[in-house]
Amino acid sequence: MTTESNIILDNIQINQKIKRIAYQIYENNSNETEVIIAGIAGNGFIFAEKLVATLQEISALTIIICEVHINKKKPLEAISTTLDVADYKNKSLVLVDDVLNSGTTLIYGVKHFLDVPLKRFKTAVLVNRNHKKYPVKADFKGVSLSTSIKEHIQVDFSNQEAKAYLL
Repeated sequence: MTTESNIILDNIQINQKIKRIAYQIYENNSNETEVIIAGIAGNGFIFAEKLVATLQEISALTIIICEVHINKKKPLEAISTTLDVADYKNKSLVLVDDVLNSGTTLIYGVKHFLDVPLKRFKTAVLVNRNHKKYPVKADFKGVSLSTSIKEHIQVDFSNQEAKAYLL
């Protein structure tokens, strides 16, 4: 059950985090002409779309969005993207997800892109938890939380007012 007392980020705070992360991505890629923003299907892709919209407002970079399809329950299954490998080869790429929890989804996403030579590879998340099972980190993060293993973070982008909850 989500209630107002469970909110860790409200819509205004989420938009502030998106803007800050977009500026960090821009600063990190200021020498580039093109950047690929690869969002993990679901909330990661919605978060990526919001980052792309902000990047297009603040920079002259050509931003290409890509959706990454990972079976989160079976991450060893084939991963697919909405771009061909040639479209991101030797480019700067940022892999985006909403929450970095155990690191499973992000590490398998990283593994997929490591099969292709990239110019630069970074990761971005809205919420970074400190319960990683794998040695993966978020280069750009909205907020870091130390939570218990039993707690869960849920980001809701379903309506006009985005919110992140601690459950």
